[in-house]
Amino acid sequence: MESSQAISIPRQHCVAEVHEGDAYDLMGKLPSESVDLIITSPPYWGLRTYGLNHNENILQEWLDEGGSKEQPPPYDWYRLHGGCLGMEPLPEWYISNLADFFQRGAAALKPGGSLWVNIGDTYFARWSSIRLDGRQGLGDNPRMRRKTPMGGFRQEKQLLLIPARFAIAMQENRWILRNDLIWEKRNVPPRPEKDRLRLAHEHFFHFVKRPKEGRAKYYYDMSAVEAGARDVVTVNTAPGSDGHSATFPVKLIEPRILSSCPPGGLVLDPFCGTGRALSVAVRNGRRAVGFEITAHFSESARRNITGGPVTDDGELDTVDVEQTEDALF
Repeated sequence: MESSQAISIPRQHCVAEVHEGDAYDLMGKLPSESVDLIITSPPYWGLRTYGLNHNENILQEWLDEGGSKEQPPPYDWYRLHGGCLGMEPLPEWYISNLADFFQRGAAALKPGGSLWVNIGDTYFARWSSIRLDGRQGLGDNPRMRRKTPMGGFRQEKQLLLIPARFAIAMQENRWILRNDLIWEKRNVPPRPEKDRLRLAHEHFFHFVKRPKEGRAKYYYDMSAVEAGARDVVTVNTAPGSDGHSATFPVKLIEPRILSSCPPGGLVLDPFCGTGRALSVAVRNGRRAVGFEITAHFSESARRNITGGPVTDDGELDTVDVEQTEDALF
């Protein structure tokens, strides 16, 4: 159980810490202007629960209190009524919640820091299939069906453009969008649909803080990015880790960490899962902090950052990771 005290950040190089709890709370406890890079992949909308319990009657409860579908409730109201990030009854609620999350972290990000957010899109279906875990539409993982209200852009078979809507919401919160990096995934599995192309890419947005005046200035090492410095990269998806189905590929995030965080700087992953970004940061001479709401994933992350960074095949490599005993709790 996290206390109300501010989070102390690791001071030694090559040290990572994992805090268990809701990232919305934890980001508000970070010291002001202490983080060089926030890099993360939050839960996507309407795909899986990651084993968390979600109140399927939450929309009706909001309406009963005088709310409307068009006006999302504050995230605090949403979670106190049993809502989980990514399981919002409407995509508009999800976009609002996600933008609020990163706004909570703005004060902790240094003026010259960067925010990288990986996010995928979703097709709308009035009756959708939600996986309790595992990749959407694959495997024997248990799933549930739920009804989502139609209206406006929420139409059957509609690609919702959630990444674009999220990016615009962030711009309206005064973030500067520097890149919309397209992650091409060559190894996406076959799909049964016969009337559309396979969705084989995701977006990786690079945001920086908007200065009070003038143009944004931030740390960026162009020599550390992929050859050609293009905004489209081809990286195969990585296998899951410790029961987590959505694990960052090392080749996708390592150039982001090297280019957007100075050596010895602090990397934060507020949805750290099993700790892949933390391990990659530590391997490259950075410090790292991760937040994770699910107990078994946070425990896996702690094990992974002590055992060394993992490669994309899920095996531990041989790089030594310096740790302090009190960094793991």
